Amino acid sequence: MLSLSDEDVRELLPHLQRFALWLTRDVMAAEDLVQNTLIKALDGPADREEVRNLRTWLFSILWHQFLDGERRRKRWQRLLTFFQGEEKTDITGENSVMADEMLALFSHLPADSRALLLLISVEEMSYRDAAEALNIPLGTVMSRLSRARKQLRQLTEEHASPVVLRRLK
Repeated sequence: MLSLSDEDVRELLPHLQRFALWLTRDVMAAEDLVQNTLIKALDGPADREEVRNLRTWLFSILWHQFLDGERRRKRWQRLLTFFQGEEKTDITGENSVMADEMLALFSHLPADSRALLLLISVEEMSYRDAAEALNIPLGTVMSRLSRARKQLRQLTEEHASPVVLRRLK
């Protein structure tokens, strides 16, 4: 069993929490996601040689935990819709952390785009480490990252606030 030292956890915890918060857009859900990630990591591979980079490995676990949770949520929502006989809308509400307009626009990107932008731009991971964390080919990382940046640029251009000029005497 891989042992995580307290120092390792303390060092990586803020990064994992930030990543989880951006994925879930909810403080409580992010805390649960990080906690589940650490639990899964403690139950991790018996062979320590399998884990080359602890940081990348933890981000990978977090990402897969998030995806599994989203699948469960969607299945549950379909069941509720079936039994209620009506379509329910998924209201996630913007968190107070995302008050800034740019951050709100960022949240409109798909989860995989947000994940790539966060890992590369915020967490400063290499393309190779991000590819490993998200379990996708390196070329896919580069093309998805390019598309994500383009989408974000388009969103900012569409929602640009008009500049209000005032006449000063």
